[in-house]
Amino acid sequence: MTVKYVKQQLVQLVVGISVSLGSVAVNAAITPPTMENAAYILMDYNTGEILAQKNATTPLPPASLTKMMTSYIIEQRLASGDLTEDEQVLMSENAWCRGSSSQSCMYVPVNKTASVIDMLRGIIIQSGNDASMAMAEHIAGSEASFATLMNEQAKKLGMDNTHFVNATGMPDEGHQASALDLAKLGRAIIKNSGDYYKIYSEKEFTYNGITQGNRNALLSTDSTVDGLKTGHTDAAGYCLVASSNRDGMRLISVIMGTKSQQERADQSRELLNWGYGHFTTVTKAPAGQFVSKLPVWFGAAKEIELATGDTLKVLTTKTQKNKITTVVDIPDSLEAPIKKGQEVGKMLAVIDGKAVASVPIIATSDIEQAGFFSRMWQHVVRWGQNVF
Repeated sequence: MTVKYVKQQLVQLVVGISVSLGSVAVNAAITPPTMENAAYILMDYNTGEILAQKNATTPLPPASLTKMMTSYIIEQRLASGDLTEDEQVLMSENAWCRGSSSQSCMYVPVNKTASVIDMLRGIIIQSGNDASMAMAEHIAGSEASFATLMNEQAKKLGMDNTHFVNATGMPDEGHQASALDLAKLGRAIIKNSGDYYKIYSEKEFTYNGITQGNRNALLSTDSTVDGLKTGHTDAAGYCLVASSNRDGMRLISVIMGTKSQQERADQSRELLNWGYGHFTTVTKAPAGQFVSKLPVWFGAAKEIELATGDTLKVLTTKTQKNKITTVVDIPDSLEAPIKKGQEVGKMLAVIDGKAVASVPIIATSDIEQAGFFSRMWQHVVRWGQNVF
C-alpha cells in the first residue's frame, strides 16, 4: 500500500537514497563464491549494482572479450545510419586470416567483400579476428585509429581501468580491461544495441561454406542465457561474459583467467545461480500506475491525475523482499500551466527506513492557464484560504 510520510521524513528519505542505493540490497552476511580465476564480477543489469566481485577493477588481458567493444561500435553506427547492414566491407590483405591455429577466423577471402551484418555475426559468433580488423579499417581507416574510437567509447561508458590497442584482443602491450569495465560494456550492449543484441544468443553462423558454433557453452545448457562473449589467449586464460534473464531479473557475469573452457562455463553458471539464489527484483509499481489527483490553481481544469513515470523495481535480498514499502512525495497542489509527462514528485521504495529506489511521478495530461479574470478570482480565493 502506498502511504504518505510527513515532509521531514520524506526529506530524510530523499537525502538518504543517494547513499543507501547500492548498499541495502547487498547483505554483507552473504558470502560470495570462492573461485579459482584471475577475476570475476556479478552485476545486476537493471541497477548496475555489484552483487559479488573478486579483483574486479584489476586491468587484465581481455582476449576476445575485446570484440564486445568492436561489435558495440558497429551496432551503434548501424543504429545511427552511419553504417547499413548490406554495406560491403573489403577483406584487406592486412586483415585477412590465413587459417593460423593461433587465432579464430570468419574466413572471408582476401580482397573479397562481405556485408556489415555478416561481418558483425562473424565477430560475435565466430570471434573472427579477420572480421574485426576489416571492420576497424572500414570504419576508421586503420586498426590503430579504430582503437582510438574504442578508447573514446570506453571513457563514455566509465570503463576506467581499460585501454584498447587493437580490435581483436590479440596480446599487445598495454591492451587490458577489468572485469567491472567489461560488465559495464555488456550492460551497454544489452541496453543500447536493440535487436542486434539477439545475435549474441545465436548458436552458430555459416559463412563461405564454413559453419562455426558459438563458443559460449551456456547458450546450449541454460535457456535463460542469451549472451555475450568468450575469449582466450595464453596470457588471458579462458574468459566469459554471460547474461541471464530469469523471472524479470537480468544478471551479467564476467569470469576472467580460468584454466579451461569447461571451468569458465562452470564458474559462470555457479556465479549466476548464486546471484539468483540470494537476490531478487521486486516490482512495486508499474509505469503509468495511478497515484493521486491534485487540485490545480490558475488552470483551465481544476484537478489533474498523477501517475508513475517508470516502473519502480527494487533489487534486494530474498530475505528482505517482503519488507519493502512505498512512499509518495508530492505537493498539496499544482499551478498551471502543466505539461503532460512533467515530473511533479517521486515514489520511493523503502526498506528499514532507507530509500533504495525511486521513480518520478508525472502529470498525465496538459493543463493550460485559465483566462485572466478566472486567475484573478482564484488568487483572491487562495489569499482568503491562507488568511483564514
